[in-house]
Amino acid sequence: MNEGSLIATFLIVFREALEASLVVGIIMTVLARLKQNRLFPLVLGSSLLAVLVSFFAGMGLMMLTAKLRGQAEELLEGGVAFAACGVLTYMIFWMDSQARKIKPEVEMKVEQAVRTGELIAIIVLPFLAVIREGAETVLFLKAVASQDSLWVSAAGGVAGLLLAVFVACLIFVGGKRFPLKHLFRVSGIFLLLMAAGLLAQGIHAFQELEILPIFIPHVWDINPIINEKQGLGAFLKSLFGYNGNPSLLEAVAYFFYLAGIFRVLFRPKTSSAIQSL
Repeated sequence: MNEGSLIATFLIVFREALEASLVVGIIMTVLARLKQNRLFPLVLGSSLLAVLVSFFAGMGLMMLTAKLRGQAEELLEGGVAFAACGVLTYMIFWMDSQARKIKPEVEMKVEQAVRTGELIAIIVLPFLAVIREGAETVLFLKAVASQDSLWVSAAGGVAGLLLAVFVACLIFVGGKRFPLKHLFRVSGIFLLLMAAGLLAQGIHAFQELEILPIFIPHVWDINPIINEKQGLGAFLKSLFGYNGNPSLLEAVAYFFYLAGIFRVLFRPKTSSAIQSL
């Protein structure tokens, strides 16, 4: 078992599932306040349907890509790595900047739906929230699974999903308060490190296909110290895309990506209202 892949999938699914669970929790809290508990089955059924759609979409993608070989497989893996890096980066910054608007917007839409009797909105809102996170999760897990077995990815994913649902239940059912702003910030940092690894992974795949230039094949080689194929090196490779002998383009892209992202992420700004969830 590759522990790096396990942790990577755990972090991805936990983060995505927690975001979806918080939205579903907000919807059900508003319904409970409006004494509309009879609508709970619609919310839960819609959420479960979105989970099932995401699961079967992921299985379909895995089965489709399993048939690819050679250059087609390398092209797909590189493209998925680039796409996952882009979506992961967007997701982190979107949550960081828009979190304060999520709760009031969802509450307003639910209250309006109940007031006007448009029950379809009670079905669509949780479905869209869950399917969005589910689609992102499928993309990320495909990128991670290309480095390890599907079983390891599934194990980490199930653990992340269960923990996310448990935390959401403690918040909305148990009335517990969690430092969500800090939780999202810390998990976001780990995910951005993973995104940098995906960027480098995509570049490497496209260099193998001679789509991107190599310039210098290996700017350094520290595999004799930390081998990327075993032990600590294999763990870091699965988790953060560690490469013991990267090309110049891989190394430059990795470090410039992280430098630019962290500079923007940690710029001074007002605190997020996600603390109030």
